[in-house]
Amino acid sequence: MTKARRRTGTAALRTAQRAAAAVLFGTGLLGLLLFSLGRAHAWQALGGGLVIAGASSVVGGALGFLFGVPRVRNGSGEPQGSYAPNTNLEQVSDWLTKVLLGVGLTQLGSLGERLHQLGTALAPALGGEDAAVPFAAALVLYFTVFGFLAGWLVTRLALPQVLTDADQALDLFLAGQDRDRHGDKVGADDLRVRAMQQLGVLGGSADRPGALAAQLPPSAGSQAAGPDGVVAEVRSTARRSALTADQVRDLYADGSEGRRIQALALMQGDPALADLSSVLDAIERPRSGFEQYHALLAARGLLSGLPDAEAQRLRDAVAGQLMLPDGIPYGSDRSWLAEKILSRLEAMAGPQAPVSVPAFVPAPASVPASVPAVVPPRQAAPGDGF
Repeated sequence: MTKARRRTGTAALRTAQRAAAAVLFGTGLLGLLLFSLGRAHAWQALGGGLVIAGASSVVGGALGFLFGVPRVRNGSGEPQGSYAPNTNLEQVSDWLTKVLLGVGLTQLGSLGERLHQLGTALAPALGGEDAAVPFAAALVLYFTVFGFLAGWLVTRLALPQVLTDADQALDLFLAGQDRDRHGDKVGADDLRVRAMQQLGVLGGSADRPGALAAQLPPSAGSQAAGPDGVVAEVRSTARRSALTADQVRDLYADGSEGRRIQALALMQGDPALADLSSVLDAIERPRSGFEQYHALLAARGLLSGLPDAEAQRLRDAVAGQLMLPDGIPYGSDRSWLAEKILSRLEAMAGPQAPVSVPAFVPAPASVPASVPAVVPPRQAAPGDGF
């Protein structure tokens, strides 16, 4: 109940902020429109005023951005790998902010004179009359302040989250490269998918079964946060598990979503425990998108040891799900894995040998027409069943 009220309050606050921004922006434009209608060349005054307002907003927004650039905290917020965030923008922002403040404070006494000079220079764009001078100065001041507040708020509220998401995605990519170097292809692909989801490149399988954590052993679930962490924990302990392939298959056949996903996680961690029939069942008849995603990860770990017949079964199952309207959605984490599996299967199959079809060979002139010509036998091609 408290969380729901908090979400409602946040939504109401955002609505109020947008309404206030729209009122401020609309007030400035309405004033410009009314002023332009009283000029001899109304359209010229309106066009010149819009350009001045736009330029002032851009300048104010740039200043607001410089003042709102976030800082990287020492000891946190940095990727744990070979790279660190570039803080040049932060340093430039700090330097320019101090310079602008210093210059501005020294020029406060002449601010009125400077505004009058600016209004005089811009007055011809608004009609060139005496009333255009103070209006031009007011227009510049109004939209500069508006642009500054808008730029500062957007930078302050949005940029930290964007930078945090990028740093977290970099962490995941680097961790995936490390897993890849150690031979954990499944874990590496899982981390790459999560990194792309962090950046918004791929959609996720949001329908996670809530009963998963409750159906896992306490030693596995206690060190992981959420279904993704639980599955990763089970996968990492698969090779040390005393379970056999038959027991893992029975665990999948138990029927509950949590145990099915637990079995798929064990298959991901140790291909010796994998059962292709169970993996294909989870791909073609999944209980959830989350289960299908982990079935595809388990299939990814089986690719190197599949015979041709089983590779064809896997290829048909994955391709079929990609083509079904209610199958694997395009642009999701599952579609990325499915396309990677199909690409890997195609590379493993290699180029197909061309089928030799002989041309018609006419009978020699010296051979009677009643004697058929000898036609070379067709060469057997792979897949003919010979």
